[in-house]
Amino acid sequence: MRPKLYQVVPNKDFSVVLYYDNGEIKTYDCKWILKEQGVFTKIHKIENFMDLCVVMNNTLAFDISGKFDPTYCIDICPDTVYNESLPVADVFIA
Repeated sequence: MRPKLYQVVPNKDFSVVLYYDNGEIKTYDCKWILKEQGVFTKIHKIENFMDLCVVMNNTLAFDISGKFDPTYCIDICPDTVYNESLPVADVFIA
């Protein structure tokens, strides 16, 4: 069972630090978003990326409505976020 994500902290390099309830701290690289179009263009500006980054629907999400509406957000598959993120120690050592 995957641990529960409870906090996210966006960085100016389009990465997000993820805090899980089992004590894990990981970093997820979101630069792939910059290649996406459509709804993703709203978070291409670093200011929006950082301001709209939240935990919603039990995963990393972007509150594009500004109303914390779980039906109108960009949420990233929680398994993808967890499996493709790196432990913080690995990020700083690499």
